Amino acid sequence: MKVNADTTRCQGHGRCALLAPDVFDVNDDGKVVVLLAEIGDDHVADVRDAVTSCPEAALELT
Repeated sequence: MKVNADTTRCQGHGRCALLAPDVFDVNDDGKVVVLLAEIGDDHVADVRDAVTSCPEAALELT
């Protein structure tokens, strides 16, 4: 499983980094950064929460 982040939609709320800190970070511009190329089973639940919690719908699971 992979997660894609659309940094043009990201407004820097940081919910993703709070919900899944091993997978997401926020750069100096306040935009989401995906830290893992592949999402392992141990992170799936947190990533799903982050995707559904993003107010800008900037995250997508594939």
